[in-house]
Amino acid sequence: MASIELTEFSPKEEQILSIRFEVFVNEQGVDASLEIDGKDSECVHALAYEDGKPVGTGRLLPDSHIGRMAVLSEYRSRGIGTAILEALIEAAKNRGDSRIILASQTHAASFYERLGFGAVGTPFFEAGIEHVLMQLQLGE
Repeated sequence: MASIELTEFSPKEEQILSIRFEVFVNEQGVDASLEIDGKDSECVHALAYEDGKPVGTGRLLPDSHIGRMAVLSEYRSRGIGTAILEALIEAAKNRGDSRIILASQTHAASFYERLGFGAVGTPFFEAGIEHVLMQLQLGE
């Protein structure tokens, strides 16, 4: 079972970016210049480890967006993405956020729906990939 660490960006930058570049740039063909947006230092990051190896990541921005959810291909379908998302949801609750929003790639929307997120609006393209805006209300 994977362990999840909530961390700041700077001490884990190499591990976080290694996962994101492998998934988004190498696997999905996203332009590398789009992957670095200057917001990482202000985020809470989740880093998933399996047998001591970093295998997944995601981040929670100050404005309650969750993004950059990525799990290395050979570690998918093991509950790692769910564990990352649950840790980020808990972090948002703990700091008093009232809702979480994210842009899901449309093929992954059902993953977020299983954890209570609902689609808002119509699909759109970001970095050449179709996404849908999703939100989760926290608390009451």
